[in-house]
Amino acid sequence: MPLSSLNSEQLSAATAPFGKNLVIASAGTGKTSTIVARIAHLLQSGIKPEEILLLTFTNKASSEMIERVGRYFDKSVVKKIESGTFHAVSYRLLKKAGFEIVLKQPKDLKILLRSIVEKRNFTHIDHTVKPYTASYLYDIYSLYQNKASQDSFAVWMAEHYPDHEPYCDIYAHIFDEFIDLKKRFGYVDFNDLLIQFRDYLLEHPQPFKELLVDEYQDTNLLQNSLIDAFGSESLFCVGDYDQSIYGFNGAEISIIGSFDERYEGANIYTLTKNYRSSGSILSLANRVISKNERLYPKQLEVTKEGDFPPPKLLIFDELFEQYEQIAQLIQASSTPKEEIAIIFRNNASADGVEANLRELGIPCRRKGGTSFFDSQEIKALLNLFSIMLNPKDMMGFIHLFEHVKGVGSVFAKELFDALYKVGEGDIIQGLLHPKDKKNPYKKGVVNHQMGLFDEFYDEQNLSKYKKQGYNENFLKNPVLKNSKINSELMAFLHHFYHFVKDNRHLKMPRSVIKNAIQSPNFQLIAQQLATKRATQRDGSIHEGQKEEALQKIQTRASLLEHLAKNYQDKHRFLNALTLGGSEMSEGEGVNLLSIHASKGLEFREVYVVDLMDGRFPNRKLMSKNGVEDGLAEERRLFYVAVTRAKERLYLSFAKYDKLKKIDYIPSPFLEEAGMITLP
Repeated sequence: MPLSSLNSEQLSAATAPFGKNLVIASAGTGKTSTIVARIAHLLQSGIKPEEILLLTFTNKASSEMIERVGRYFDKSVVKKIESGTFHAVSYRLLKKAGFEIVLKQPKDLKILLRSIVEKRNFTHIDHTVKPYTASYLYDIYSLYQNKASQDSFAVWMAEHYPDHEPYCDIYAHIFDEFIDLKKRFGYVDFNDLLIQFRDYLLEHPQPFKELLVDEYQDTNLLQNSLIDAFGSESLFCVGDYDQSIYGFNGAEISIIGSFDERYEGANIYTLTKNYRSSGSILSLANRVISKNERLYPKQLEVTKEGDFPPPKLLIFDELFEQYEQIAQLIQASSTPKEEIAIIFRNNASADGVEANLRELGIPCRRKGGTSFFDSQEIKALLNLFSIMLNPKDMMGFIHLFEHVKGVGSVFAKELFDALYKVGEGDIIQGLLHPKDKKNPYKKGVVNHQMGLFDEFYDEQNLSKYKKQGYNENFLKNPVLKNSKINSELMAFLHHFYHFVKDNRHLKMPRSVIKNAIQSPNFQLIAQQLATKRATQRDGSIHEGQKEEALQKIQTRASLLEHLAKNYQDKHRFLNALTLGGSEMSEGEGVNLLSIHASKGLEFREVYVVDLMDGRFPNRKLMSKNGVEDGLAEERRLFYVAVTRAKERLYLSFAKYDKLKKIDYIPSPFLEEAGMITLP
């Protein structure tokens, strides 16, 4: 049975008396085993399965726990246990009670909110700060709901966003109308679901004798009010205040910190035996996290036996060098690739490592951010490269030319077919030296009722382009006569013509990629992507976000150029990246994880990268997210990252970014860890 395999601390917690119980379960101390054992203990004590409710933060976690309970009890018993996320349980029980619920995703409701915001007039307010977009307002209101504030939205808004105080009454009226509109259509979002279920519980108590809550440190005030609304006789909450990392999403560490104050006679249990990490890894983690306030006393004990190396600090002169060298260390490592993780605070950090792993042919899978090679800017550069190398790459051509305004996939294929025809099977020849001078868009004889005639596309007059300085040989190409070719496409084709003409004989992949990055074609695509990423819900362009997006695009492009330096042959370079892409799609190899995505996982070998002040801790996000103590939250993120490691831990930072021309200083967490002394 589950109880027989527990240590004394786990057993004491799992067999706690009915009442209000909190279990402080630090990283690697057997939290899941304790919860499973608690459910088994309840069933053995005569509690009916339908009187047990398990709330988790992912459906995967609840299904895994219930599956483990099912190893010891009959399926007919286990299936009666109610379990799932806060939202899943709320939805099921409301539906069971007869409620008609039309659950809508935030992206759909943001469109509805925008229709209300766009009717509002803010121009009469003389204020230097622009009003928020509908999308951002929706997120703010969601945070307000998660905080379960007793203040009105206008009052709460004025307190937390003082720069927008002149707009707060208008914002409040917008949401009054928004709420009425949702009621009219029967729409609810995720927060509405919890609020509706909480209010229902206050009038209709449920028959759950014990409520178990996993990851209790990540609950927000709205979720906590739902827990209290159940009014269960017994509460069994499991969490670790040192792993509370969702403050940006409304989670309140004070909820776990005040447990014994809010519930009279509460029992606090602490699991101190760590089964995951080596002693030196655990010691490093404890040195750093001890700088945060200790909400409950705890001192972790090492149980892992073996001779393991101490955590190692990797120092690099330059940012790209860091990524390149880490990839080489992983290549040389004897640890199975599936047991290696690279953990990052910022998505940009993962791009460099992923690119270099791919270059070495090391498969990897990424969670918590878009893959470097799946980003549109990298695909565009590789398409530009590939078309020149393989004139039959129709899909590459279509995807590249779809970036041009007014060009869809259908017309892009028509253009490809036309170049293919005049080049007699080679679109590069068709572009530079068309052999067939006939109209490539001619469809041949068509019978329209009684008449027989040749069908042609309308031809456009190209004389205006001669005046604009277009290459005369280029303008002689028959594919340009189609009147559907607008000025944007004409310019794109002209730049593409010069790019192919100037680069097709270059042998070094890096030279081609470098020129591709500087080409007007790619610069246009970069501007287009940056503009799209900076476009607000109201259609306006946020210039700061656009500049930031352009910088990220340039960084990724530079990484691709950096990769190409190791190749002497263009075909080998392209094939290496293409083969790497298929390996990544299989989901095997090295794990690339954001810290939030790494939570709950463990690996034999872990690399925590970019430990530079400003990037980790991320000073920008600290100020943006509005967490009460941003540095403490960043420190908890560091603690979560390093405690994923079982045997080997590498911490790395770079001194300089040659692209942005930025000098870095090491993260303060490295000094707190005793790895470095800062001046």
